[in-house]
Order: sequence, then C-alpha cells, then structure tokens
Amino acid sequence: MLGCSASYIFAMDWKTYELIGPDYPGNRAQDVRNPSLGWMISFMFLIALIGPFSIVMLRKVMVLDYKLAFPGGTATALMINSLHGKTEADLAGRKVHCLVKYMGLSFGWSFFKWFFSGVGDSCGFDNFPSFGIEAFKNTFYFNFNPSYVGYGLISPHIVNCSVFLGSVMSCGFLWPFITMQAGDWYPENLSSTDFRGLYGYKVFIAISIILGDGLYNLIKMFFIIAREICNAQSKQHDLPIQALLEDDEDSKQLGNEKLQTEIFLKDGIPTWLAVSGYIALAAISTVAVPIIFPQLKWYLVLACYFLAPAIAFCNSYGMGLTNLNLAPSYGKIAIFVFGSLVGRDGGVIAGLASCGIIMSIVCSAADLMQDFKSGYLTLSSPRSMFVAQMIGVVLGCIIAPLTLWLFWTAFDIGDPDGEYKAPFAIIFREMAIIGIQGLAALPKHCLEICCVCFLTAFVINLLKDVTPHHVSKFIPIPMAMAVPFYVGAYFGVDMFIGTLILFSWQKMNRRDADDYAVAVASGLICGDGIWSIPSAVLSILRIDPPICMSFRPSSTSI
Repeated sequence: MLGCSASYIFAMDWKTYELIGPDYPGNRAQDVRNPSLGWMISFMFLIALIGPFSIVMLRKVMVLDYKLAFPGGTATALMINSLHGKTEADLAGRKVHCLVKYMGLSFGWSFFKWFFSGVGDSCGFDNFPSFGIEAFKNTFYFNFNPSYVGYGLISPHIVNCSVFLGSVMSCGFLWPFITMQAGDWYPENLSSTDFRGLYGYKVFIAISIILGDGLYNLIKMFFIIAREICNAQSKQHDLPIQALLEDDEDSKQLGNEKLQTEIFLKDGIPTWLAVSGYIALAAISTVAVPIIFPQLKWYLVLACYFLAPAIAFCNSYGMGLTNLNLAPSYGKIAIFVFGSLVGRDGGVIAGLASCGIIMSIVCSAADLMQDFKSGYLTLSSPRSMFVAQMIGVVLGCIIAPLTLWLFWTAFDIGDPDGEYKAPFAIIFREMAIIGIQGLAALPKHCLEICCVCFLTAFVINLLKDVTPHHVSKFIPIPMAMAVPFYVGAYFGVDMFIGTLILFSWQKMNRRDADDYAVAVASGLICGDGIWSIPSAVLSILRIDPPICMSFRPSSTSI
C-alpha cells in the first residue's frame, strides 16, 4: 500500500501537468520531471523508508499504556494464535471452529451481496436505506458490512458509542444544517468531492477534531515523560499492566499478559537508532526531493518531516481506535497548506509532492503500529516486525512503480473517456488547484467551525482526565467521534450494531463472550477481506454483477 501510494502521487504530479497544461503558472515543462521509472523509484525510496522510524519509539505508549484495540491487528493475531498457539486444546479448537465458521459466513454473505451490487453507485445491500430514504441521503444507514460489525465486536463500548455519537452529530444535525446554507455559505450544485462545498466542511472539520485529540494526547504523553524524568521515579512507576501483573502472579490470564509484555519490551528498537535513522533519512530527503520537484523547496520538505511524527501519532491513535487509516485525509491537508505557501508559481506540484511525503510517513507508521499489536499478541519480536516492515517497504518501492509503469505505458491513464479514468488523480488535481488560493478557497465559516471543533476536542480530553473515573468512562472519545464526520454515518451504525451484539452477549453469557467475541469478530473481518480477492478477479475479467438492487421513494413509483 505504501509503495502504491507514493508511486501514485508521483504519477498524479505528472498527470497534473498534462491535464492543466504547460502554460499554467509553475507548470513549465522544465520544472516538472518526466515520470521515468528511475525517478519514481528514487522518489519513493526517499520518502518511504523514513516512515517506520517516525513512530517506533511510541510502541509502548500505543500498545501498553493506551491499550488501543487495533482491530485489524488483533484479528490477525487471533488467527495466528488459533492455528499455531499452544493453549489448551479444547478452547483452542473451539476458537478455531468459531473463527472458521464465521469466516465462511462472512465470505458467503459478501458473495451473496455481490449478485445485487450491479453497475453503479447506488446498488446492493451496501446502499440499503435501513432508516428511510432521507436518512440514507445523509449516509445514515446499516450497510451490512461484516468487517465493520467485527470492528464493533473488538473495540471497547466507549469507542463504538463515540463513533455512533459522531455519526448522529455530523450526519443527523451538522451536515443537514450546512446543506440548507447552500447558495449562501457555498455555491449550489457542486460535485460531492468539491472542496468549495460540503465536502470541504467534512474533511477539514474531521481533521480538526482528530488533530485536537491527537495533539492533546501527544502533549500529555510528553508531559508525563518529563515529569517522570524530573522526579527520577520511572522505575518505581512501572507500566499499569506490569503493576497489575505483580498483584496476581497466580492468574493464568495475567501470566499470559506478563509474558506478552516481557517479550514486547525485551527485544525492542533502540531509541538512538530510531532518532538517528529518522534524522539521517530526513536530511537526505530534504536535499534530494527538491531535485525531483523543484517547486517544493528544501525548507518546505524539512517542514514536512518536522510535522510528520506528530501527524503519524494522531493517525496511529485513530487507527488503534477504529481500524481506519486516514492518511489520505492528512495528505489532502498537506496539499492545501503547502500549495498555498508556494502559491500560483508551482503550488500545484508542490502541494501534490508534499502530499506524497505526508501520506507515505503517516500510512507506514500506522501500519507498523498495527503490526506491533499483532506481534504483542503473538509473542513476536518487535525488532523482527520492524525489520519485516522495512523489507516490505523496500520491495514496495520497486514493485509498485514497475506495476504502475506497465499500466502507464500500455494504457492512457487519466483519460476521462478511457478505461482507466484515474478519478482520484482528477480529484487531487482539483484540490491542488483550489489549494493555491489559500484560506480563501475554503467555504464560508469553515475555518471558524474547525477552530471550535479543535478546541472542543481539547476540552473533552481535559474533562476525561480531571473527572473521576466513574464519570470519565462515559465521556466520548473525540478521535472516534471524528471518523464518521469524514467517512459517513454508516460506519458508526455498523460498529454500534457490533457493540449491541457484544453487550447483549455479555449479559447472557459473560464467559462465552469473553472467550469467543474476538474469534467471531476476526472471522467476520477475515471472511470479508478474503472476498476482496475473487471480487478483484471478477472485476479484472469484466464480469459484472447480474442485478442492481436499488431503492426509491414510493411516491416516485409508476
């Protein structure tokens, strides 16, 4: 994924030049490198290898201190443990049976849904208006996605409820209110991906909440570390999980957690290596990237690498809560920020290049943290996970551009009337063009709403820390609330269905729920994921679903 995103950004930069034309300011032919295979591979090596170094030092904070769920990583770990673990045979066998059963059900359901998904944007169960047509127009519906229900089974109740609350607030109240201001706050009849309209509110408000929550936790973490260092009491105040383990050495479950913690902390990556590696790679990239993209000056590249670790922390924290990687959203913000800084004389290319840098770092950091979660649960060495990630990045930097180059030379990528339209390249190009206009490109009152949401996220986190536990446990998590602001309310509905199933299951049989809930969730997630392979094959063979199941108001019926 990392290699694909980086090479795709490079291709978009060149496609931007082609689509805008050589006469556009800052798009002179001598200022834009032809996307040769060598330039693509070089660009990706410069920006891709640095990502894992940006977050590796925070693995203990994410996995042990915050105990983030990372549903995808947890599902992977359960599958590995179920197939190769050394736990008692009866329980392990039942977990494997449960995993396989629900994997088959999820795969079969995804296959069944395919027959009704037709050709179009509003076909199939993924567009089922569960709560009515009007709610569906605001993305408030249950889309029968087994993976999202599985995320709800794995994630804590407060996370699922926070996501659902965000769905209600955004799609139930905020977006309908802003939509009514069309013609006043922003022009009417804009496309659904135009940043000058409702889409601009969705992206920037979601990112402002995410940044507010993520930066608060980052500052909080640094404050705690500084306090411990000043008090010289680090050894006395061990990790919460370790203190809990010392209280009950006879408990088997706690013993397993202690073993996981010992292995996770034993074979780590030295801090000096992570810091020096990041600084060295950032320095090389700061010098080399402007050679490939002259529009992106060295000090702007340096600014990207200065901001990237904080953004990587925010994205990894959000992925740990909801399993959604919002790297593209941060990349879009980079387009606006750096594009506006450069202006019309090269701002389009500079914005897209900075987007590639931010996306590659943020995406690989979140993926590595999810791998650390899997490694923690499977008693795997964090150092081996880090090395495996680096090997994957290196291979991606070679394989991804080779694959892209084959398509680039064989087909007319980006032709609106062709087979490979590259719609996201067009979208990112439009964002880059709008971005060079700076804050003036934002719709009316968008900046003010973003500031309010940013501060609100800070205040909510502060309330969670200063109020008693019996009160703070009911305060929602801003990071989780922000996801449906951008993704849509259906994600929160699906996760809330998962948490309702888990809550009911725990009330009926707490022991079974604790033993098998993760196995059921993993089966749902894995089965839906496996279906993507035959689905891709059918798409390549140009085999379309035979039926388009869609819905309309009864008043329009003939």
